[in-house]
Amino acid sequence: MNANSISRETEKVQKLPPGNDAEDVVVPMDRVSSMKEIQATLANLKERDISVTARLNHLVASQKDFQRELGKLDLMRAQLGSQTVATRSISNNMLYEAASTAKRISAAVQRLDLEQARVKATLDVVEQVAELKACVLGVTGSMGAPQDWETAAGYLSRASKIPKEIVCGSFAAEIVPSAEVPDSPNVTLDNAAESLCGLFLREFEKAAKEDNGVKVTRFFKLFPLIGKSEVGLDVYGRYVCQGVASRARSNMNAGTGGSQRKDGFFYANALTKLFEHIAQIIEHHGGLVERHYGQGRMVRVIERLQVEADSQGGIVIDTWSDERNIDRKLTDIRSYAFTFLVQSFLPAQNTRPNSISRTSSPATFERNMESRGQEEDGADMKDVDAILNETAVMLGKWSLYSRFVANKCRDAISSPKAISDFLTMPPLLTNSSLIRKIADRLISPFNIMTTFYFRRSVEKAFQLDEQPPDLSLNMNRTIPSNAPYITSAVDDVMYIVNQVIQRSFATSQRDVVASVVPTIARVLGSDFVGMVQRKMRDESYPKGAVQGALPPEHIIVAFLVLINNLDIATDYVKRIVQSRLESLSSTGAANGSETPSKTLEDLYPFGHDAVFVTNAMLSLQNSFETKTSELISDGIYVVFKNVMKPRLRPILADAFRDIDYSMTEDELEELGREAEAENDNNLAADEVVPRRFQQGWEALTKPIARILTEANYAKLLSTVISYLGEVLEKRIWSFYGRINSLGTVRLERDIANIVSLVVRGGKYALRDSFTRCTQICLVMNMEEDEWEELQAAERGALVDGVEWTIDAEERARAKAMVRNPV
Repeated sequence: MNANSISRETEKVQKLPPGNDAEDVVVPMDRVSSMKEIQATLANLKERDISVTARLNHLVASQKDFQRELGKLDLMRAQLGSQTVATRSISNNMLYEAASTAKRISAAVQRLDLEQARVKATLDVVEQVAELKACVLGVTGSMGAPQDWETAAGYLSRASKIPKEIVCGSFAAEIVPSAEVPDSPNVTLDNAAESLCGLFLREFEKAAKEDNGVKVTRFFKLFPLIGKSEVGLDVYGRYVCQGVASRARSNMNAGTGGSQRKDGFFYANALTKLFEHIAQIIEHHGGLVERHYGQGRMVRVIERLQVEADSQGGIVIDTWSDERNIDRKLTDIRSYAFTFLVQSFLPAQNTRPNSISRTSSPATFERNMESRGQEEDGADMKDVDAILNETAVMLGKWSLYSRFVANKCRDAISSPKAISDFLTMPPLLTNSSLIRKIADRLISPFNIMTTFYFRRSVEKAFQLDEQPPDLSLNMNRTIPSNAPYITSAVDDVMYIVNQVIQRSFATSQRDVVASVVPTIARVLGSDFVGMVQRKMRDESYPKGAVQGALPPEHIIVAFLVLINNLDIATDYVKRIVQSRLESLSSTGAANGSETPSKTLEDLYPFGHDAVFVTNAMLSLQNSFETKTSELISDGIYVVFKNVMKPRLRPILADAFRDIDYSMTEDELEELGREAEAENDNNLAADEVVPRRFQQGWEALTKPIARILTEANYAKLLSTVISYLGEVLEKRIWSFYGRINSLGTVRLERDIANIVSLVVRGGKYALRDSFTRCTQICLVMNMEEDEWEELQAAERGALVDGVEWTIDAEERARAKAMVRNPV
């Protein structure tokens, strides 16, 4: 073995390739042509000889290790051989007999188990056949002279538990028949079941006619025992439906020939009683049906009841629609033109100043009365409101009924673990004719009438709009009414908004919310905001009669009140939306009766309806707030531009009138002594500017602040202060070269007092508008070393914690303003 490995290594060495150098190329001896090639070939052969010799030596050295490992393997092979012989001996002598014995025992046990299973199966068949024979004899005997129907039904129930193959098998056909009952057991049982079914039907119908509830319940419980559950459920469904129909007819007939049908809630009450009666049947009889017929079998009865509800509910809705003339009212509503709103948005006619107004002429008066009479010929608002209230009650009761039926069907069909958080409308409701009639006869008219009712209410609110009395910009006159100062239209419209939303939510119908809430947003955005905008533009725009003159007082007051209208209306809408989303109190929408507080998920349990309603309400709030915010901003700017801005410059000019910031300390003392000698009650020199400005500022802002709402005044104040900061900065720059070091201190004190006065009671952020003014004064009062340090700092960097808003050039200009710097 070792010799062979050495031979293989030798062959590998002989096959090694030559070196990579060109000079080392080995040329065969038969092709050698020069002495150089012979020497190169000889050198190469020597190198290869040295390499092969080295490798052979390595193999010879390692041969000892190989021999030692081979010896170990031979020893281990000898030991394993002896173990193998011993194992085979044990297997042949001991385990073979045990394995054979175990195999015989296992086979015997399997045969015994098979025999036992066959015996048990035979015994089961015998017992079942015996039970079958007992049932057959029991049924026959009970249906004979004793006429014990419960016992007979019990025997049939016991027989139904026996497998069909046993009942119809040949063994039973041989054993069960007797002289008294010669027929095969399956025929006997089928005949007995049919006979008892007919008997139970007759007795059930007889008890139903006699209104004997005990007997009705007795025979109703026997149908599932004889295998006729479907028949029992059908006859029971007919029975309860007869009661539903009878009760519904009596409710409708109660108002025949009297004034009850004219009652605003007669038909709503009739529909409510119908749903309540059906719900009581489902609630009280559901346990009986589930107990005797099995879980989920009440759904079949509910389906039968729903068919009757479709019929009786449809009669109530059709009669209500005809009695209330719904189609005629819808026609009147569609033909109403909203003349006042339309004419209000028409461009104002340009009339000459000297033209004679004919608004009081008999012809104009007659035309106005005629157009008003045409408006009143439309649908009566009281009738529409009453119909909406009654419709809301009917839709709300339908929602409660649908929720109740959906819960009962879910509980009956699904296991407790499979019940989801969201309800789904069961097919027996979605496929019913009543839900389609409700959509056509209730929901659609409700949406149309609600749109008309809301828009007509907005129109009437502006027709009857009144300004708050005795408003004035004169601070000496008291205002008798309380803030906020708004017109009557805001309260009227927001009351209607709350009423319409509350009534729509009381229906618990997603389709109603999907129609009504966007309609409210559209009408508020177009009619309400549009009317306020038109009045702000055409009737109350604060503009002076001549260029530079202030607007009349009553125009300013009216304009401020219109801005308040928008702010208060936005706040009303926010509160209405939040109150609807956080905690809903269903008020019965119509009859004034309150029910316990309900959450949004309680009112809209189906699917993701609650999320949809929430998004619709938030969309209403956001869209209305966006439109009012834009118009408020425009109105605030108009007040600033035409009322506040023209008076700001004169106030500043008067505040700094005859103020000399170049006076020395001696001159100031001399001026004070002269004032004392002349008994002049004028203020000290360092208090003149703040006191003058305070008088002018309060005279300008207090009358406006008294009328505007807090939010509107804050917006106006922010705009005014921003402009005041610019004007005050220009005033400071105007003192260039006319101020000394003492004057800079006085000026800085005056500016600080003005800023404190302006931002008093407001947000601290208002001071940001005066940052440039205060920084200019800061630079003017800097010492030389401070100024040098500032000059050395980088432009725009933070120096001593100050973030500069004036650049380096402006700082240098501010420092150069002082005429004689110290």
